[in-house]
Amino acid sequence: MPRTTKAVTAKAKHKKVLSSTKGQYGARSRLYKTAKQSNIKSLQYAFRDRKNKKRTFRSLWIARISAALNDHEISYSRFINNLSKSDIKLDRKILSGIAYSDPTTFSKIVDKVRL
Repeated sequence: MPRTTKAVTAKAKHKKVLSSTKGQYGARSRLYKTAKQSNIKSLQYAFRDRKNKKRTFRSLWIARISAALNDHEISYSRFINNLSKSDIKLDRKILSGIAYSDPTTFSKIVDKVRL
């Protein structure tokens, strides 16, 4: 039986890792061992930050809604509570978009929600 090597497989594996770390600084993009470590860490950061992105956007939407409500002299918490009592099914993303782009429609929503 002829002798086989794992050169083709290893080369493909190394190429995959090195191409995923392309653009990183120094040895992180050139040497396989450090590139592999860097790649693992970057995937961990990506996983973590996909969760953090949702958190960050929610706080942005709340800040936008709260800023728009300052003109109407109603607090954010009271507005959200009245919104649920009025059985209006608008989430924070939609509300912040309306408050940002169309203030007249947002003021109509606030008037509808007031008890």
